[in-house]
Amino acid sequence: MGAGVKCVITGTNIKALGRAIHSLSRIGEELYFEPLDEGLCLRSVNSSRSAYACFTLTPLFFHTYEATGGSCHCKLFMKSVLSVFRSLPSLEKTVEKCLIKLNMASNRLVIQLLCKYGVMKTHNLSYQDCESLQAVYNPDSCPNVLQAQARLLSDAVVHFPLTLAEVTLMASPSGKVTLRNYVEEETDPSKTMLTELSLSREEFLVFQLKDQREITFCLREFRGLLGFAESCSLPISIHFDSAGCPVVFSVDDTVLEAHFVLATLSDADYSSQSQNHRPCLPNDDDFLGDDLDYMIAMETTLAEASSPPRSPTFSHPLPVHEEQEGESEDEQEQEIPGTPPNKKFRSLFFDSVIQNSGRTEEEVLAEDSDG
Repeated sequence: MGAGVKCVITGTNIKALGRAIHSLSRIGEELYFEPLDEGLCLRSVNSSRSAYACFTLTPLFFHTYEATGGSCHCKLFMKSVLSVFRSLPSLEKTVEKCLIKLNMASNRLVIQLLCKYGVMKTHNLSYQDCESLQAVYNPDSCPNVLQAQARLLSDAVVHFPLTLAEVTLMASPSGKVTLRNYVEEETDPSKTMLTELSLSREEFLVFQLKDQREITFCLREFRGLLGFAESCSLPISIHFDSAGCPVVFSVDDTVLEAHFVLATLSDADYSSQSQNHRPCLPNDDDFLGDDLDYMIAMETTLAEASSPPRSPTFSHPLPVHEEQEGESEDEQEQEIPGTPPNKKFRSLFFDSVIQNSGRTEEEVLAEDSDG
């Protein structure tokens, strides 16, 4: 019997799984599926590597959970998985049990929904094998931490239009946190509507700020995590440093944890500051001297040559985006969800690493998007 997983989900956790899939669909077009002994990992990353998300569902999340035959890494089209969990109200009202089976020998991921009145819906999804890739970040090294109830943050961002691409968060040790819509410097102020909302220290569960900071990140991906956290009544932690360093949004519970890592826009003088201070990124000479405006660092390892990955990790073979057979040029040019807006964003990540082999650096330009 090949490597795989067999698990059963019941009760409200079926809807929680659906919410997680919906949140990941705001990040990228592919879902990375990795069953481990310590739980099931679901991940996604956008095409420009400026947004990454990981959900880890522990064995306690499932009614039964069994991972067999060692680790396996695979990816699926997000649309095919999203179609299974598209209607969240229907999941809650009609589905009583969800069975997920993966067997590497059969090359199919089977998702069965056992509904009321004996109705069973079976979905056989094809997937591709892939390598293991790990996002490089460390939230514990970030000196600034905010934690608030998801409802508070949802009520704050509801004032911004759904078409807004980015939002700026300003936090001061004096006890004030401000959210406002980001406006390009070239934009005429007389033709732009500015929205700004302030929150006080007392409204946060954790308020730990070392210095006054201002960071700008994509709002679409953040809304995805907000929807999940609010439905589960879980608080959201925000770990961040200076502009240009990734901001980490996390949700933690006894049965699951989620991490959303979003790159932030850099200040005009960030390139000079970054040579001396990059606490959110690894201490690696490869990073020094790079003028990176919008970045999350990543590294890949072949699955058979690596130890079990630490959470959060995800699986993805290089090159970054493979063309699917029969895919037309028009389909390739369609907007990719979670891609940053039309700015000079760039991403940095590493080629594959096999044990002690050398590591090379590759720079990829982000694709334009309408936001």
